[in-house]
Amino acid sequence: MSAAIGQGHTETPAISVDGVTVHYGDTLALDRASLSLGHGRICGLIGMNGSGKSTLFKTIMGMIDPESGRVRIDGGPTRQARRAGVLGYVPQSEDVDWDFPLSVRDVVMMGRYGRMGPLRLSRRADREAVDHALERVELTEYADRQIGQLSGGQKKRAFVARGLAQEATILLLDEPFAGVDKRSEATITRLLKELAEAGATVLVSTHDLHALPGLADEAVLLMRRVLLHSSPAEVLRPENLARAFGLDITPTEATPTEATPAEVTLTEEEAR
Repeated sequence: MSAAIGQGHTETPAISVDGVTVHYGDTLALDRASLSLGHGRICGLIGMNGSGKSTLFKTIMGMIDPESGRVRIDGGPTRQARRAGVLGYVPQSEDVDWDFPLSVRDVVMMGRYGRMGPLRLSRRADREAVDHALERVELTEYADRQIGQLSGGQKKRAFVARGLAQEATILLLDEPFAGVDKRSEATITRLLKELAEAGATVLVSTHDLHALPGLADEAVLLMRRVLLHSSPAEVLRPENLARAFGLDITPTEATPTEATPAEVTLTEEEAR
């Protein structure tokens, strides 16, 4: 797979980020970042702390307006995609107020808001969609529990369920595997693959470099701009990781045709 994934296709990209620049005051968060993702793919996003991953997610979601460049979702503006319920978002844990008095079912039902009227009165179809989403993430027995009472992995699964109930065709997940148990990691991975097989586009940031090849079809290496967009094997080559992480790394023993991630241990904070 070449470094030009997403190019040369005639179909309209699911996500198109073109020359996006974002500052927070004097701090440069994204520097002319460009990215194109097709349908039915899982793309892993990796980069160190401060590389702009969360900013990229929020810019794609329309939560941040770039000072230059543009974002298109299925060829149209982000606002239109959000109104249509196309975009689903699983934020980092620290971006959520876990003390807010909402049950797990309430959180998942939020995914149906775009399909309700102004009074947000749920219909039978909404309740059935929520029940089905909770079943898929194995949280049915916790449906009426306050969201903050769940474990870290269960909380992430609840937000994935919100995207399932929403019937989003493009799902953005910001560090969904950080601090989760193995069961939650396996459940989320399985669901993401099922969604991609059904035609959805998934962009997921992760610090687990060794799990990336088993998760993603392609990967993006970010350091304020996109340094490389290619196969996980290519992105995980030691010389490519060094460009983003600035680390002195030693590759593992491998055959000449293998591309293995560097033998380097990253803390969760370094890998965000």
